Amino acid sequence: MSPRGPRARRGRPPGTAPRVGLFGLLGSGNIGNDASMEVVLRYLRAAHPDAIVDAMCRGPEEIKAKFGIDAVPLLWSQKYAGRVPGVAAKAVKLLGKGADAFHTASWVRRHDAVIVPGMGALEASLPLRPWQTPYAMFLLCASGRIAGTKVAMVSVGANMIKPRMTRWLFNLAARNAFYRSYRDQQSCDAMRQRGLDTSTDHVYPDLVFALPAPPFEPGDPQTVGLGVMAYYGTNDDRQQADEIHAAYVAKMQRFTRWLVDNNRKVRLFVGDSQWDDSVVQKIVADVREYRPDLDQTWVVAERVTSFADLTRAMKPASIVVATRYHNVMCALKLEKPVISIGYAAKNAAIMADAGLADFCQHTNSLDVDRLIQQFTELESRPDQVRKTIRERNAENARLLDQQFAKLSALLFPASGARTAPGREDAPAGAR
Repeated sequence: MSPRGPRARRGRPPGTAPRVGLFGLLGSGNIGNDASMEVVLRYLRAAHPDAIVDAMCRGPEEIKAKFGIDAVPLLWSQKYAGRVPGVAAKAVKLLGKGADAFHTASWVRRHDAVIVPGMGALEASLPLRPWQTPYAMFLLCASGRIAGTKVAMVSVGANMIKPRMTRWLFNLAARNAFYRSYRDQQSCDAMRQRGLDTSTDHVYPDLVFALPAPPFEPGDPQTVGLGVMAYYGTNDDRQQADEIHAAYVAKMQRFTRWLVDNNRKVRLFVGDSQWDDSVVQKIVADVREYRPDLDQTWVVAERVTSFADLTRAMKPASIVVATRYHNVMCALKLEKPVISIGYAAKNAAIMADAGLADFCQHTNSLDVDRLIQQFTELESRPDQVRKTIRERNAENARLLDQQFAKLSALLFPASGARTAPGREDAPAGAR
């Protein structure tokens, strides 16, 4: 998009290092979010090595430990979590919503630019309340507009949102951002349908496509990677959450039984280490009860807390079936044939981009018999699938290099970026 100007502020004195903030649900166990942040950190360290970088996030201690940068809590009330009981805890959270406005504004004004690194920053696919991420994004972008700090939403996800307050807060945040780009065309289309002018916005790939990929390994033809999540339906399914969860787990258990009955080994992994492990344990327990004679090494629960862990867990597999978006993303990075059991349009979008549109199902309507048919078909033509994935990966990496060059020119015009200038970029809808 053509950057919209924040309120004027005094320019950074020549020769001084830019201060850059990273903002979002980082360090809270979501592997994909942290991988997106890692990509932006790599870009900043390569192109702007003098930049002073810190974060405002849900898991500041985790971010400090993993990435070696300073970090502060996303919410003022986080420092009281677990320390204040009962009614007092609710009062602290309520008070915290007012305090967050000052907390966020104080942090934002200390920066020349704040980057929201990918993530579903403008979407509500999974259950979400307006006073959670929508309110935090609104405070960020409003603070940036007032303070003259450039807020860049980079390769973010968006979708159509029914709850009015959630949609309104996200839309206000987007309107006040200095720069917006989306990780797929459907995100851009959703924002246009929500009333934003996206004519000068841009569509770039998901940031994780910029992570360096390990050398290609076809994996063991007998081994299947199975990515699961603690799925309770979408943001519109709150009333049926428990039923949806039980049905999802039962179907994944049935598919796992089919895999072992058909001489396949299974490596189970997750996309959010805080929530998803319980589903892995249910599947493992079920298959142990169903096949007590089965060698326990045939169904293994992989310990995953980072994208690097996920990559290592997935490499031995020859084919992947996954629910979380960034499990699918990891499979594509590794050039693995993959089936998406997705809960949002973003899953279908990334699969279509990889030439795998026929290998998707929505989680709510998952049909195990059809999944088995898709699995059998995909397994029969791995070389063709890998060739298409490899070509798309190369193009996605090129487009992200182009976006980073544009960001350097827009966010740090007084700094000389070390990366080569990007090609002329295309408007939203072009790739």
